[in-house]
Amino acid sequence: MSTDTQDSVATGRRARALRWSAYAAVPLAALVIVYFATRGSGAGSQAGASAKDGATSTASGAAASVAPPVMISAADARRIGVTFAVASVVPLGREIRTVGQVTFDETRVRTVSLKIDGWVEQLFVNFDGQAVAAGAPLFAIYSPMLVAAQEELLLAKRLESDVSGGAADARANATSLLSSARRRLSYWDIPPADIARIERSGQVQRTLIMRSLVSGFVVEKNVQQGQRVMAGEPLYRIADLSLVWVEGEVFERDLSSVRLGQTVTVQVDALAGRDLTGRITYLYPTLNAETRTLRIRVALVNPGQRLKPGMYATLVWTGAGVVSALSVPRSAVVSTGQRNLVFVKKPDGMLEPRLVDVGSSTDDRVEIRRGLSPGDTVVASATFLIDAESNLGSALGGMGNMPGMDIGAPKAASKVVPKAAARLEMPGMDMPAPKKPE
Repeated sequence: MSTDTQDSVATGRRARALRWSAYAAVPLAALVIVYFATRGSGAGSQAGASAKDGATSTASGAAASVAPPVMISAADARRIGVTFAVASVVPLGREIRTVGQVTFDETRVRTVSLKIDGWVEQLFVNFDGQAVAAGAPLFAIYSPMLVAAQEELLLAKRLESDVSGGAADARANATSLLSSARRRLSYWDIPPADIARIERSGQVQRTLIMRSLVSGFVVEKNVQQGQRVMAGEPLYRIADLSLVWVEGEVFERDLSSVRLGQTVTVQVDALAGRDLTGRITYLYPTLNAETRTLRIRVALVNPGQRLKPGMYATLVWTGAGVVSALSVPRSAVVSTGQRNLVFVKKPDGMLEPRLVDVGSSTDDRVEIRRGLSPGDTVVASATFLIDAESNLGSALGGMGNMPGMDIGAPKAASKVVPKAAARLEMPGMDMPAPKKPE
């Protein structure tokens, strides 16, 4: 093949490649132009719709619906359990609730320690949580000081016996010495019965038994058998749980509704379904600067030790100043944390969602400060189902404003495409259809 023929074939291939590239670029450019054209149009329509909605919302005010009204038949309402209630003005006590914790009655906690040094020879109370009664043995102790005190006691006892027939002064001195020896042992917490037993036996006891002075439960044990103990060292902590405290925190804004002697209902998870009643016995003198709360104390009788220190409890009481206020059942208000709404039944049967401002509440009712009028009928049960139906209708209705969801969109697009195609009529871009290769 000649050189001219080869150049001609190469030129033809380059021309065909250029034409195919141009044909591929045309639809791509058209798509880009249509995209930006429709985007601008959608943004404009959305801006117009937003302005219109804003004007409507401003005109309707706080009573404007947050979602489309819902129509539900009487049969469907019965099927899903919808009931109605009337907003009315009734006496509404301000209920105050706070979380508390069961603790020991600190006036009924006793620390057991010795007033002398010694060695623990035997333990009778061996573990935390063990119940003890007043007068029950705790441990046996050997102490040189106790041995010396017993010897003095027996010596004074013999002296009193020896001078029983002597002069009055001698008898008085002997009696004084005996009383002093007894008193020393009693000051060291040796029970009178044990002292009398030493006098009767006339023998010094190597170890003496230390006994509990109170009844309760061992909540702390710090002694082991064979241990050397020092005077004043805490060995046991014994708590009487027949009476306990429940301490809670009250916000600063609620302090006007708290007073000493006020009756409080105490709810404990461990006693589900059974409310306990106590009284506020103490208000702490200082406020927590970080949480803005004040600690209060409620005293509770604890028969059977059912309340355990460390349990959580809920304190509930009615504040002072019971007033009449517009209210609805608590179940009528749907709260999301950002808004509160109720569904108002209109004369035509439509259920209209309406924003409301809520105030104080009780176990079964909540105050409505704004958004309702006395006599309005609201949905009192199955409110969340009605709210879901209203939100679904709002979502489906709003899809018409989304780009591509407008029914007239294909017609609009047909008007845009010719204009976009006209912009492609650039010099040199009008090319004949490619010929088949020879």
